[in-house]
This record gives sequence, C-alpha cells and structure tokens, in this order.
Amino acid sequence: MQDEKRLVSMLREFLDSEAAGGLVLMAAAALALIVANSPLGEAYFSALHAYLGPLSVSHWINDGLMAVFFLLVGLEIKREMLDGQLSTWPRRVLPGIAAAGGMAAPALVYVAINHNNPAALSGWAIPTATDIAFALGVLSLLGRRVPGSLKIFLTALAIIDDLGAVLIIAVFYTSGLSLAYLGAAFAVIALLVVLNRMRVLTLLPYILLGIVLWVLVLKSGVHATLAGVALALTIPLKISPGSGHDLDHSPLHRLEHGLHKIVAFFVIPIFGFANAGVSLGGLSAAALIEPLTLGVAAGLVAGKLVGVFGSSALAIRLGFADLPVNAGWLHMVGISLLCGIGFTMSLFIGLLAFASDAALQDAVKVGILAGSFIAALLGAAVLLVAPAGGEAEEAEE
Repeated sequence: MQDEKRLVSMLREFLDSEAAGGLVLMAAAALALIVANSPLGEAYFSALHAYLGPLSVSHWINDGLMAVFFLLVGLEIKREMLDGQLSTWPRRVLPGIAAAGGMAAPALVYVAINHNNPAALSGWAIPTATDIAFALGVLSLLGRRVPGSLKIFLTALAIIDDLGAVLIIAVFYTSGLSLAYLGAAFAVIALLVVLNRMRVLTLLPYILLGIVLWVLVLKSGVHATLAGVALALTIPLKISPGSGHDLDHSPLHRLEHGLHKIVAFFVIPIFGFANAGVSLGGLSAAALIEPLTLGVAAGLVAGKLVGVFGSSALAIRLGFADLPVNAGWLHMVGISLLCGIGFTMSLFIGLLAFASDAALQDAVKVGILAGSFIAALLGAAVLLVAPAGGEAEEAEE
C-alpha cells in the first residue's frame, strides 16, 4: 500500500510540474507575440538571426537546446515502455489507437485543404503533434473536475505521439546525408550501447559521448535533435546488482528527474519565445483562411477531434479497450480537443518543412497559434460542462 501511495504521489508531482511548465510556456508564447508586434520587434528578430560562433541564436535554440528536449522525450518514451504506463499491451491499446488516429486524421485534413498547393504539402505533419505541456497546463486550470485517469491517458497518448513525431522527422525531414559523419555517429551510438551492456551506470561518459554524437549528427544531415533521442535509448534503466535501490535510482530516472524542470521551465519556454513571435501587422481575415494556415488550424482542431475521439470510440465500442476510469464520453470529447494544442512539436516540424521560406513559416505559426487557442478553449469548455470526477462513471451507468 505504501509503495502504491508513493507511486501515486510521484505521478502527481510529475503531472503538476508538467502543468506548471505549460503555464510558463503559455506566458512565453504570449510575450513573444507582444514583443514581435511592439517597437522591440526589429530587435527581437535581429537577435534571433545574430550569430554566436558557427550558428545563429535561432539555430542554437532549435538545434541545440531542443536536443535536450528530445533527450527528455526519449527518456520518457523508454521509461514508459519498459516500466510505466505503456509497459504492457493492455495499457498501450487505447492511447496507442488514439495517438494513431490523432496523427492520421489531422494530416488528411491538411492535405485535403492543400491538395492544390504543392509548395505547402511538405507541411502535412505539422498538425499531427500534441503539446503535452500546454495540454496539461489547461487541464491544471480545471482542477478536480477532470478525472486523474484522463491525465494519465493524455500523458500516455502524447508520449506515443512524440514517438511518432520523432519517426516522422527522421524519415521525412532528413536530406543531404553525409555518409562519413553518419557512419561516425553510428559508431558513437555503438559505443554507447557497449557502455550500457557493460552496465556502466555513471552518467558522465554517456553525456560526454552524447555531446560528440550531437556534433556528428548536426553535420550528417539528420536533424541534430535526434541525437538526443538516440542518446536517451542507450541510458540504462538498471541499478547495480545488490545495491538495494529500486529503479528510481537508475541512471535513466536520475537523468530524467534532473532534466525535467530544466526542460519545462527553461528549454521549452525559450523555444516558445524564440519561435512564437510573428508580426501580425497587415494580417487580414483573408490570411487566416489561406490554405496553409487553414490546413494547420483545421487539422489541429477538427482533425484531432475526429482522429482521437473517433479511433478511441471505435476501439471502446469494439471491446478492444475501456473508457478511462471515472471518465465519460463528454470527457473524451474534451480531451480529444485538447490534443489539438500542437504548439512545441508543431512549430518545430513547421520550421523543418519550410526551412528556407520565412513567409510560409509565419503562415504556419499563425495557423498553429489560432488552432491551438481554439482547441484549448473548446476543450476546456467541454470539460467544464462534463460531469466532475466520479460523477462521470455514474452518468455512464
């Protein structure tokens, strides 16, 4: 019983920290918009394009700091798959099906709207992502009205969603490969695997090799942030034999715990501040319904709702999975809408899809901001009118 209480307490602490990080991210995004449209706007954009050594400030943030974010994502994926909410097939079924539907439907909505615009089609993956920090931040504002099982469901769904996004980036947004650097990167990964197999449980050698790996991946043509994921998968989820410690003392858990607040309160807010800023001067209502902008916004709102809710409902009705505990169908509609908050990963994919076209990047940002804002408002509104807590279960009966 004590162990169960401790696990519940740790999960609550984790969720609370994510929620707080989401609120900070909201503030960073709002501040970026204010600054970009103020007299400081010119200085803001100039600072992002200023060079510090071999890379611009923007590149250091998007290729460097975000590698730390992807390292944390990789650690969470590995932990959840081996020792968490996704460690067994029954636990993976509903969030896995929901995540798959929640990635396919938004992409189809985007392509349907932009099918006559070849230049925009490379952005098909932009509305497929869910921002867990933002979504949990909105949930935190609703307090106890939302069953705890829905937070767990949303977290598991978002982790699988992140895995899908990582695969999409690796497969569809990689070009101009350097086989020499790529080969060297694989050699470093092999060395990391050897350290894991030799049960080296000190983090320092992994971190030092991870830095070397980042440089090699940066020069290989594969996006540098994927070095973070590769490093994460080699960090041991093990403890020393006979140490008497539980898995919470493993290198993976220690690194994840150390990175969590750094990413939530430093890395992601900086990324949000650097990339959410878009000049709204001269923006007209017509610009909001341009195919690219509309495709992103509609993909996030309508696509996520249809994909997540539709696939979840089908899985539950066919008996493949059950509704989350104490949750009803209205809760599932609300959560499906919140999955349309696609801020961090959507912005990141948008930068990759239209790396050489600032105008298209701005259109993407407007679509992401509009779609995420609408999804957050609608999702919160639905959850506010849904039965609170345990009332949902009684309502279903």
